[in-house]
Amino acid sequence: MPETNPFDPQDMHASIEALGANLRSGWQLGLRSAIPDVGALRQIVICGMGGSAIGGDFTTAYLADQLAIPAVAHRNYGLPGWARGPETLVICSSHSGNTEETLSSFKEALKRDCTLMSISTGGKLAELSTQTGKICWIFDHVGQPRTAIGWTVGLLLALFFRLGLIEDQTAAVEEAVAVLAEGIQKLGKDSPVSSNPAKRLAGQLLERNIIIYAAGEMEVLARRWKSEINELAKAWAAFEGIPEMNHNALAGLRHPESLYEHTSAIFLRSDFDHERNRKRIDHSQHFFLEAGVGVDSARARGEGKLAQMFSLLQLGDFVSYYLALAYGEDPTPIEILNELKRLLAD
Repeated sequence: MPETNPFDPQDMHASIEALGANLRSGWQLGLRSAIPDVGALRQIVICGMGGSAIGGDFTTAYLADQLAIPAVAHRNYGLPGWARGPETLVICSSHSGNTEETLSSFKEALKRDCTLMSISTGGKLAELSTQTGKICWIFDHVGQPRTAIGWTVGLLLALFFRLGLIEDQTAAVEEAVAVLAEGIQKLGKDSPVSSNPAKRLAGQLLERNIIIYAAGEMEVLARRWKSEINELAKAWAAFEGIPEMNHNALAGLRHPESLYEHTSAIFLRSDFDHERNRKRIDHSQHFFLEAGVGVDSARARGEGKLAQMFSLLQLGDFVSYYLALAYGEDPTPIEILNELKRLLAD
């Protein structure tokens, strides 16, 4: 029986390793599950929060140049004002099925007669779906919502394909799964620090303020890195997108100067970055270095866009995991977030 890591009693490492398997399982489950009866769609809204929302963010970013209709991730109560009627597909995603913001979106979609379905492991969302005759894709996943992103992305890709909105993603999914499998060998706990970029980067980020930057559609990966550092390492982090940060953030590289020696900026790079954004990243890194900020970069692996995006996501998850261990933190529980839920329940 494998020895339990005292700082990882719930084996978050195994959950990170399962990313590729979950992506494939989600894709396959989505291909065989019932889909809602839809007519001509004008827009799609994917509702969710936290670890349940990032799958929608990831999918809409990945498909930004493929979809002929807008698809947006909604992280709030209710729905946008324009989301109404059967020409709007609302997808409510909640890992537990009990997220109050997402339940609010589900109920609002019912009032507005939207085409509606949900994705969950059960809970109130599944119950509401059954009561109202709406389709709910239930997947079997035990663990934190943030570790189910493979499931969510796979399910959403399958749904969009079956609705005729995108081409078959089988080859893209399989390449991503293969790249993630290679990543486990390179980034996993059995890979020594000398050849493990995730362990080395985590060591460099210890006791640092962390800011993650990425360009265009890859900005969603910067958000993922930020949230994983927050939830796994219990550490402060922020993220911004390029080119937007070139129109404001660079001007702030003067004060407070005393913080810069304790700050690290990480730039995520992909072959799918716009050529102008590649130059922006190069120049931005130079300005940060001149200001005395620690700078590092991470490059995506794989050929296709899906593989490259998942490779950056996997690297961020492992970096966050090793940073948690370096701080002596259990990477799984998020007690302060649960405490907030208890306070809001009063």
